[in-house]
Amino acid sequence: MSKPFYAAACQIDFPAAETRSEIPSRVNRMCEIIEQTVVGYEPFFDVRLLAFPEFAHSIPAYTTVSELLEKLAVEIPNEHTERYIDLSRKLGCYIQTGSFLEVDNAYPGHVFNTTVLVGPTGILSKYRKINPWIPWEVHSSPHDIANYKEDVFPVADTELGKISVATCYDWLFPETIREMAFRGAEIMIRISAYMDPWGASEPMDWWTLVNRTRALENMTYVVAANQGAEMRNYPPFSWPGGSMVVDYDGRILAQADPGPGEKVVVAPIDIGALRHERERRLGHDTIAHSRNGLYEYLSTEKLAPADSDISIDSLEKRIRQAKLKGSE
Repeated sequence: MSKPFYAAACQIDFPAAETRSEIPSRVNRMCEIIEQTVVGYEPFFDVRLLAFPEFAHSIPAYTTVSELLEKLAVEIPNEHTERYIDLSRKLGCYIQTGSFLEVDNAYPGHVFNTTVLVGPTGILSKYRKINPWIPWEVHSSPHDIANYKEDVFPVADTELGKISVATCYDWLFPETIREMAFRGAEIMIRISAYMDPWGASEPMDWWTLVNRTRALENMTYVVAANQGAEMRNYPPFSWPGGSMVVDYDGRILAQADPGPGEKVVVAPIDIGALRHERERRLGHDTIAHSRNGLYEYLSTEKLAPADSDISIDSLEKRIRQAKLKGSE
């Protein structure tokens, strides 16, 4: 039976990086936060899992694939992921990195928005954002690539429990989280750059509503780390933070006060209790109750995969074509 531990949702406030040479300073600060959190809370809480936001290493300050490839994209693994692995080994913790803009020679001409889960033994999973925030994000989705070879929905089986991750806009697509729940995910990590006004404040508190809903409808813990960047770092957007941990009944266990700036919140994770409840409950078990054979919409393609270089113009065209499919 997995022992209870604490998870930390960590938020950051960095200026937009213009080149990949700025990534090491961000890694330095996040490594400081990791060590400060694990060591500082040690007399009170056993912090074993830490999550950082989307675009922690480099916000996409450019709107073309060629510029992102030239100035910001990096291969994974890299010297930065090695630093996280070394720290994970030193502290005995697991780290969901903020996302990198990734280039992969297996898929030339594409930029992925990628996060990795690292533990004492190395990289345990690599996740590429399935639903970029289009039309503004020109990253590729695995959906855009024919004969894509990697696991699109990885679930890492660790000593802490079965851990999966999805990125920001992915969480507005219930199917994404549902797929991982059906694969056994017990802890769902959300790394996000979820900006105002869709944040943690009413009447547009999408951040809070979606995190709680995905937790209760899939009976998983949710550890959600959001950007806390000020507007001057990436105008016209500001990020409200509000990083949180939610239990499998949708209860908020801890949440940072809304507002920009670096913040860390910690909360308990009890996988043994989750597994007990999953086993004993006959009511409100939406996995066991699912009548999957009735649903047809997932077999109909809406947004077509990219058939050319991804750009804001081509994304807008694909979105308009997808809208027409609903009216045919």
